Amino acid sequence: MSKLKQEAELVREAIRVGGLYMQKRGAGEFEATDSASEKTRALYRLLVKDQLIQPLAKDQENERNMKHKLALWIERQLPAGHPLKA
Repeated sequence: MSKLKQEAELVREAIRVGGLYMQKRGAGEFEATDSASEKTRALYRLLVKDQLIQPLAKDQENERNMKHKLALWIERQLPAGHPLKA
């Protein structure tokens, strides 16, 4: 997997938007004390469960790859011309 140009910023945006998605779906919400790692794992699993992203292979399921998947997901959701869109 090649790293995206602004992957860190895309992951932050994915966690922000994903948190709103979780609330609207009724799947819970992120707490202020949740680490970025916990948020990444929870959001990744929710999006896989809802079939919005394809799951990683079991041996590839690590935080770095999950963040990459979230970055790809949010990049597709952004409108054309958005500063984070490549």
